[in-house]
Amino acid sequence: MDQNPDARRDPDPLAMTRIVLRPSGNPLPLGFTALAMGTVGFSAIQLGIVGTAEESTVALATLVLTVPLQFYASVVGFGARDPIAGNGMAIVAGVWAMLAATTLASPPGSSSPAVGILLLTAAIAMIAPALAARGKLLAAFIMVGSSLRFATTGLADLTEIQAWDTTAGILGFALAVLALYAALGFALEEANHPVKLPLLRRGEGRKPLQNDIATQVEGIAREAGVRQQL
Repeated sequence: MDQNPDARRDPDPLAMTRIVLRPSGNPLPLGFTALAMGTVGFSAIQLGIVGTAEESTVALATLVLTVPLQFYASVVGFGARDPIAGNGMAIVAGVWAMLAATTLASPPGSSSPAVGILLLTAAIAMIAPALAARGKLLAAFIMVGSSLRFATTGLADLTEIQAWDTTAGILGFALAVLALYAALGFALEEANHPVKLPLLRRGEGRKPLQNDIATQVEGIAREAGVRQQL
């Protein structure tokens, strides 16, 4: 006769569950650097720094350089459960891919109302990752800047008013400067460099640099990829 009634009980699922964390580098420096390269190319065309004959060169460079780098940054970001690196970089990569493809397929100097509508829609979509930035205000500002840049470019395509193209070009260069600054700041932070640049971390954004590992993984069972349903 079995003298141990506990031996017949089913094992506790919670006691058998293990959550494995996979460390990864911060993908934001890569994504922001790629963003800067893409926006500078198109801004140079919009401001007349390079002629419309160079549109195909800029579009092709964006398609083979900016898009894959930002897509890779988004994949790493989803694995790290970061809404800016995951959702934000994925949306931006898709928009740059669309702009590059439509530019290659269109005559130089032409505009497209359809592209304008899609860009305005993308500009609205960019607000979601910006709002979910979890205290990384500089990263959120870059998402908002990308939204404004796409919106003004969309208005230029819809209205064919040169002023909107000029505005989009200026915003594009400003966005590039901000993105390169953020890329350098996050890279220095990741390398634990003695030189630190202000990245405007607030609230939740400060916790990864201040709290111990036990505090940081608190509540991880409720996050996407761990809980039973998304």
